[in-house]
Amino acid sequence: MMTGDKKEWLSRPPQEALSKKLGIVAWILTAVVLGLVGLMRRPELRIPLPEGWSFAFLPPVHAVLNGLVAVALVVAIVAVKQGKITLHRNAIFAAMGLSVAFLLCYVAYHFTTEETRYGGTGAMRGAYFFLLITHICLAGISLPFILFTFISAWTNRFAAHRRLATWVFPMWLYVAVTGPVCYLMLKPYYT
Repeated sequence: MMTGDKKEWLSRPPQEALSKKLGIVAWILTAVVLGLVGLMRRPELRIPLPEGWSFAFLPPVHAVLNGLVAVALVVAIVAVKQGKITLHRNAIFAAMGLSVAFLLCYVAYHFTTEETRYGGTGAMRGAYFFLLITHICLAGISLPFILFTFISAWTNRFAAHRRLATWVFPMWLYVAVTGPVCYLMLKPYYT
C-alpha cells in the first residue's frame, strides 16, 4: 500500500532533459574531484600553511563526518522502505552535504599536511591496507554513480533511481563505514 507521501512523489513526471544536463555536470564534478585527489598526494604541490597553523585536527573530523554519512544513509534506507519519502529525501540531502563537507576537509588536509603512514605489522597491516584500498577504490568508483542516483531522483526518474540505488547504496555505506575504521587503525601513528 502506498502512503500519500510516496504516491505524491511517484506521480511527478520525469525530467529527461534536465537529467541529461545534470549528468554532464556529474561527470565534470567527478573528474575535478578525482583530479584533486590524485594531485593532493604530490609533495611538490603541498600548500604551506601560515606559521602556527595546523590542520592536524582534521582526521578525526573526517571520521566523524563519514560516520554521520553512514547514519544518514541508514536512516534513508529505513525511511524509503517505510514509504517515508520526505524523510528519505532529507536523509539523503544530509548524507550529500556531509559528504561534501568531508571532501572539502579531506582535500584541505592532504594539500597542506604530510601523509601519515601506517606503522602496524602482521595481520593488522594486511587488514588495514585491504580496508584502505577497497575504501579508496569504491569511493572513486561510487562518486559518479552516487551523483547519478541523486540526479535520477531529483529529476523524477524513479525507476532509474531504484535500479541505481540497489547497488550504489551498499558501496556508499561501505565507504562511509570503512573511513572511520581506517582512521581508528591509523590514529596511533598520527604525530
